[in-house]
Amino acid sequence: MAKTATKTAEKEAKPVKTVVKADNAVATKLVELYRLQHYDSLVDKIRTQRGELPLEVQDLEDEVTGLETRMNKLAEDLKEAETAVSDKNNFIKDAKASIKKYEGQQAKVRNNREYDSLGKEIEFQNLEIQLAEKRIKEGKFAMESKAGAVEESKKLYKERKKDLELKKKELDDIIAETEKEEKDLARKSEAAAKVIEERLLKAYHRIRGNARNGLAVVRMERGSCGGCFNAIPPQRQLDIASHKKIIVCEHCGRILVDDSVVDEVNGAH
Repeated sequence: MAKTATKTAEKEAKPVKTVVKADNAVATKLVELYRLQHYDSLVDKIRTQRGELPLEVQDLEDEVTGLETRMNKLAEDLKEAETAVSDKNNFIKDAKASIKKYEGQQAKVRNNREYDSLGKEIEFQNLEIQLAEKRIKEGKFAMESKAGAVEESKKLYKERKKDLELKKKELDDIIAETEKEEKDLARKSEAAAKVIEERLLKAYHRIRGNARNGLAVVRMERGSCGGCFNAIPPQRQLDIASHKKIIVCEHCGRILVDDSVVDEVNGAH
């Protein structure tokens, strides 16, 4: 489909020899303006072929980057949870060793005061062990939750990464297919723009920039504007056909040309 459109565009884009009356400067300006519009419209068609692909690729790139960041953060959180559980297990070992030491000291004390003091230390260590065991239980639950989130994040990351690769390939194929033609049309557009006076060229780009379909110069079709399709008064139709001055649509502001100008650019006689 893209190749067919490309061949059609190449056929349409063939340069034609301008034939206008030497004393009609306005007609010449209109022909050159429409020629510029012609090339720019062909470039627009090529870019339309790409559709929303560039934006889709950008969105997927942003999503993949975000997923990668989230995946790395989840992996760090999981590692921190594992470290916390490991630290608590080591703490319990140390606490049990302390209890064993205090129990050994209790057997050697000489009075009740020392015995009670060691008993309080043992009780304190047992409470610390209970708290550590609670934290370990909570930590293991968090580890299971984070491990599941990490796996889910990895899976989604791989899927989006694959989607991105496919979209980029699709975009690269379209660009490769139309790049030469687009560059050729861009050169023709630049050449056409060079022969248009600066004031008119600025007006053309301003109108084109404000037009949703990129059309700044349109033909008059059946007494209506080819851009907004509003009716053109009979007197203005005569003014457009006379080429005595440049006429713009009073509704949309586009520059209006008649069939003779269009035929001049398209090579019709």
